[in-house]
Amino acid sequence: MTILDQAPARNAPILRVLDLFAGAGGLTAGLDTLGVFRSVQAVEMDVAAAATYKQNHRSTNVYVGPIQEWLRTAEVPQVDVVVGGPPCQGFSTLGKQDVEDDRNSLWEEYAKTIVRARPRYFVVENVAAFARSPQYGRFVEAVEPGGILADYAFEARVLNAADYGAFQARKRAVLIGHHRDLASPGFPTADHEGAHRTVRQAFRGVAQEWDAIDLPERSVRFAGRDLPGVFRTTELHLGRRYTSESIQRFRSIPPGGNRFSLPNELLADCWRKHTSGSADVMGRMHWDRPSVTVRTEFFKPEKGRYIHPVANRAITHYEAALLQGFPRSYRWVGSKVAIARQIGNAVPIPLAAAIGRTIADAER
Repeated sequence: MTILDQAPARNAPILRVLDLFAGAGGLTAGLDTLGVFRSVQAVEMDVAAAATYKQNHRSTNVYVGPIQEWLRTAEVPQVDVVVGGPPCQGFSTLGKQDVEDDRNSLWEEYAKTIVRARPRYFVVENVAAFARSPQYGRFVEAVEPGGILADYAFEARVLNAADYGAFQARKRAVLIGHHRDLASPGFPTADHEGAHRTVRQAFRGVAQEWDAIDLPERSVRFAGRDLPGVFRTTELHLGRRYTSESIQRFRSIPPGGNRFSLPNELLADCWRKHTSGSADVMGRMHWDRPSVTVRTEFFKPEKGRYIHPVANRAITHYEAALLQGFPRSYRWVGSKVAIARQIGNAVPIPLAAAIGRTIADAER
């Protein structure tokens, strides 16, 4: 039994949620499965992601714009739970790190929101490297006596989404905070540790051949703009126009293989010069394991282990959304690139549900 199969907590109060840096709404979608949370406000500056959020959480007031502007102009609602994942580009382990990246200071806006919303609990989700960042240290300082969040305490752990029923191995730093008048809710039990769900299970019923290259021609009006959409998850089984050389490479990579499986004549010059490095580049997913972390450019095999287990192509947007735990009925707004970014940035829904279950149980 997975966290999504469990019945909602009986006789539990409805917990009002404020979702910051909300993206496409993966965190809220996970909470929704429990039947005891209700999102009342979301803040997201990416207009396509905000539109996706609104399509799936119709009763939520969605603010489109920077959190700084929202805090300056809007009335912050009183809620029971604040959730969110401030952007992490400056201390991600991918690419060049920049601890002075302005986006790293957004944790301060998150903290200011907690002060004004006065929640009983809060959740911060971020890359695993966040737990070693200067920003994490400032969060620790914020809950000390005299700090901006002195009325709160929190615990932090790095959680692997696969241990909680997700179809992918995705390690994330999770902070679960609580008002000091309340007991700590603790952390969810890793009920799938040692029994991970697999790519094969996620892709059950999905055709190996994609349906189309491009999204259907339709648009929706949101926040004064016309955007591509609305598309169901099942309409995202979309491929790419590969070169003949790319197709040759795919055909040369066996189950579980990667760029090291390629013959010399199919290697890119940069791969010939670098005979070490990541074994996930141009890698095939394994049928009977969780996938690697689904990132925003999963449609590019050169970015990681994103080749289908047997088909000669990268995974599609549909498959990536399933690996994240999104239901087939989820509704998406934006271009192919915008939707890929929304999928890759989302919190896996089973992990979000497990965190929500822990908070809901604490309220019983």
